[in-house]
Amino acid sequence: MKLSKKAMSISPSSTLAISAKAKKMKAEGIDVIGFGAGEPDFDTPVYIKEAAIKAINEGFTKYTPASGTLELKQAICRKFKKENGLNYSPANIVISNGAKHSLVNAFQAICNPGDEIIIPTPYWVSYPEMVKLADAVPVFLKTTEESEFKFTIEDLQKLITDKTKAIVINSPSNPTGMIYSQELLKAVADLAIEKGIYIVSDEIYERLIYDGYNHISIASFSEKIKDLTIIVNGVSKTYSMTGWRIGYTASNEKVAKIMSNVQSHATSNPNSIAQKATEAALDGPQDDVDMMASQFIKRRNYMVERINSINGLSCLKPNGAFYVMMNISQIIGKEFEGVKISSSDDFANVLLDKAKVALVPGSGFGTDIHVRLSYATSMENIIEGLNRIEKFLNK
Repeated sequence: MKLSKKAMSISPSSTLAISAKAKKMKAEGIDVIGFGAGEPDFDTPVYIKEAAIKAINEGFTKYTPASGTLELKQAICRKFKKENGLNYSPANIVISNGAKHSLVNAFQAICNPGDEIIIPTPYWVSYPEMVKLADAVPVFLKTTEESEFKFTIEDLQKLITDKTKAIVINSPSNPTGMIYSQELLKAVADLAIEKGIYIVSDEIYERLIYDGYNHISIASFSEKIKDLTIIVNGVSKTYSMTGWRIGYTASNEKVAKIMSNVQSHATSNPNSIAQKATEAALDGPQDDVDMMASQFIKRRNYMVERINSINGLSCLKPNGAFYVMMNISQIIGKEFEGVKISSSDDFANVLLDKAKVALVPGSGFGTDIHVRLSYATSMENIIEGLNRIEKFLNK
């Protein structure tokens, strides 16, 4: 019996795989320090949980419109106006089961077989697989640590062909924490308008920005680029609501209608209770967001300084999100207890088995000389985990 070739070509998520292995070890009573998960360790703010409880008690537990409630769409429009200077109507908004689902909808809506989607590297692990699921082809725009993981507009121009359908922008970036400058975003916008190319702008980390940087949505430069942009966002990272599974897109009405139609057959509506909680999150006090961001800054500063003090390791200082890409190029090729470390996967597996520290190999992000560490964990875990890494390397 032949199974789907397309489905079999999809790689599992390396971030979820390493987290699953670490959780299995913890369940067996093994003391594992986890740097893998891309979710804040803080609890969801109380006022958001109370809104969900209220929704349950009031019986708001039935189907909603497939693309989300009008009330939540209106709250999202208010958010875009207040925080991004963007005017959208509810017809532009599609609410989905997490930002990951929103991205899948976006690629399904715009891609035809053979279309090319340009993705800067290092990239979030799911982008290429989502593109493949939409019968399109991921085209990778290489960046380096020397360029702070940023590309030039000349680099981008070289990859554009008559098959190019869209460019993926992720700022702040998972996994690098890099933020694109206003100048580069404007240049990308101008090029997209000139060539008639969509922008899929993943802005899920927009509220987690440090060092005086500001988030700029590429859709805010003009009505022309706004019409070509599909903004993807959600509440998972900003409000520590990863398990609530609410993401959303803003796009032109034609694209929004297609995404809504796709979603209506794939999943029906997003969770009704979580939609009410998201309304509260967007319209409510933002003190918890600021508190989380301040804690992330402290953790980031310690992690970066400590990594750069360990012999054989280095990293750049990220300006957003809650990840550090640790360079392990000096470790590649070495052996530990007869096991040769030939790749980031080897390093991650040996480190988990021998030092009981879980991090994510860079191979899943398009770079095999890096591993990703999340500082969305307690300072105590960060200190102990880096102690274990240093002790392991000293061996």
